[in-house]
Amino acid sequence: MAEGVYEGCCHCGAIGFSYLCSIAPASWSVRACQCRFCRSHDALSTSDASARIEFLATDPAQLSRYRFGLMTADFLLCRTCGVYIGAVIETDNGRFGIINTHALLPEPENLSSPAPVSYDGEAKDGRVARREQRWSPVTRVPW
Repeated sequence: MAEGVYEGCCHCGAIGFSYLCSIAPASWSVRACQCRFCRSHDALSTSDASARIEFLATDPAQLSRYRFGLMTADFLLCRTCGVYIGAVIETDNGRFGIINTHALLPEPENLSSPAPVSYDGEAKDGRVARREQRWSPVTRVPW
């Protein structure tokens, strides 16, 4: 299958991403994390180990990187409009990330239904290993 390029950004357009994926949106693994941060942002995340993510910033000063919990990943938010677009983890094996499907423009109509997930009780090493395996390689960051 040919690779698709799916673009997304925050509400004001200061930060965004390109998600390069060969899987059709109807087959994406869409997750509704049950942590307070994700519920507060109504985030629906997706990633695929064979896809790639490029995070972009037309105004890098508006990019806010927020860490919480086990402090393993940067959650990317816009300082101006407050939209959460995705997250990045940097490990010895590279950078890996997820996107918030609500930031896609346009948001695909045929996205798979989100599966509620909870990572409560996950140890730091296990969380990093899971992300390295399931999150998408990040090929570009604006910092």
